[in-house]
Amino acid sequence: MQTSLILTTAILVGVTEQLHRQRRRGEELEAAVLDAAWDELAEAGFNKLTMESVAARAKTGVAVLYRRWPRKDDLVVAAIVHYRQAHPVEAPDTGTLRGDLRALLGAINDERPAFTVTMTAAFSGLLASSGQTPAEVRARLVTGEPLRSQEIYRRARERGEITDDVPEAVLALPFDLMRHDLLMTLKPVPPERVTVIIDELFMPLISAYQGQGAPGAG
Repeated sequence: MQTSLILTTAILVGVTEQLHRQRRRGEELEAAVLDAAWDELAEAGFNKLTMESVAARAKTGVAVLYRRWPRKDDLVVAAIVHYRQAHPVEAPDTGTLRGDLRALLGAINDERPAFTVTMTAAFSGLLASSGQTPAEVRARLVTGEPLRSQEIYRRARERGEITDDVPEAVLALPFDLMRHDLLMTLKPVPPERVTVIIDELFMPLISAYQGQGAPGAG
């Protein structure tokens, strides 16, 4: 009697899972696969992640994955983008450019450590697997997403903290240096390093350009 009950329960569970697989369509199924891909990426890493392991975790067929993402690279990029969109870091408004940058870089660095470490590790795997340059991989990861730095700099211009004389290369400096440190160490950037980037490198450059043109001009 007990054995029969166990078998019946197992059958019912199997049927329920099968029906759930069949009902999932469109965005629901895609979200489930991307969540599974992110979890697999975080736990196993890029090299050990396979289409089969993601399909098993998402409780769906491998063919479902290949119809949407022909290569593992495509799936990993989609999973990272999906995670970032589901866990956004808002552009802070502290009232000053320096405060906004410290808050944004701090939030990226400290509030999402799992994302920071996993993404940097995955980044190196994507470079080797796809044959693309770091700039090309980054472009795939941020495509279609407004940069939070743009909102920070827009407000800074309205407050008169920066002018159009400041070149884009200078405005990109804090984020370029953060990416460099993340990729070189595969660890969150220490707070004291963030302070150096903002207070000893970026803000002095802003001051030098503000209303004076390029430093050393003339």
